[in-house]
Amino acid sequence: MEENVVYSEKTIVSIIIVNFNKCELTKNCISSIIRFTKRICYEIIVIDNNSTECDLEETLRDLTNPGNITLIKNKENFGFAKANNQGLSIAKGQYILYLNNDTLFIENTLQSLFEYVYNKKEKMIVGCKLLNEDGSHQFSIDKFDSLWDLLMVSLFFYKIFPKSRFFNKYYQNYSKSKYPFEVDMVKGAFMFAPTDILKKMDGFDERFYFYGEEKDLCYRFRLASGIVIYFPNTSIVHLNGASTKNVPWFKYKNQTISRIKYFQKHYGGIKFIFAIIFYFLGLFIRVPLYFLQGVILFKKHLIIKSYFYLRQLFIYPKNQFHSAKS
Repeated sequence: MEENVVYSEKTIVSIIIVNFNKCELTKNCISSIIRFTKRICYEIIVIDNNSTECDLEETLRDLTNPGNITLIKNKENFGFAKANNQGLSIAKGQYILYLNNDTLFIENTLQSLFEYVYNKKEKMIVGCKLLNEDGSHQFSIDKFDSLWDLLMVSLFFYKIFPKSRFFNKYYQNYSKSKYPFEVDMVKGAFMFAPTDILKKMDGFDERFYFYGEEKDLCYRFRLASGIVIYFPNTSIVHLNGASTKNVPWFKYKNQTISRIKYFQKHYGGIKFIFAIIFYFLGLFIRVPLYFLQGVILFKKHLIIKSYFYLRQLFIYPKNQFHSAKS
């Protein structure tokens, strides 16, 4: 640890967590933060998006140290981006940590991150290594899509050549580097950034209801001369999909809506047209593929997956973006 790192009694990190009908998941997430976070003054801001299946306030009463938790209870589900912005608006910390509620701390990650960014002159968003529940490495990094990347994903080339920089836009996830390095974007499950910069950017674009908001934020952050860093020296567990496990169509539907919205906002002209074509080509290919796999292997979930991809072919959200720069 660097000797010049100062640990203040003032709030250093504001952790923002959004909850919807996953109260135990959120409780476990917060419990892990309390257990492993040492020497860093932090606050936790939880936004409950009108949960109807559980009482988050009641659930959090069982925590061992609930004193630094602020709970905002919405009377309707405002979506992920807007709920995070509610937390940002009242955050007191020098840094913001956007954290999914389906994550678990397994070490003193906040201290590691703070020591890394302390005295850095660059404006940066930092993401850490995400692990699956079994400890295996989970994709933690993504690229901004080129038309080639979209085509390779649609045609499954990224799976055929997983470590290829040419065919797989996720190739950086296979890096074994022990040192931080610059990337296009980090996954939204864990995003650490300076509070003042995020507030100047107005946080997430609330036109993204669920999914896509982190890619848009990283893109705008980089346009504003910031950098995005993948920090592999600390890890958390990400129970990927746990927050949408019981609502699969919600997940698939909003993935498509968010992707198209991203194209609408940031792509124009011929690039936008081909992005839409390549994306829907990928959906179309997956309909018969997963259906045949399901029939041959007697896997019901694959047939259901095929059905969801079929339904996605008929989704196209209204363009809320007046220009590529909006």
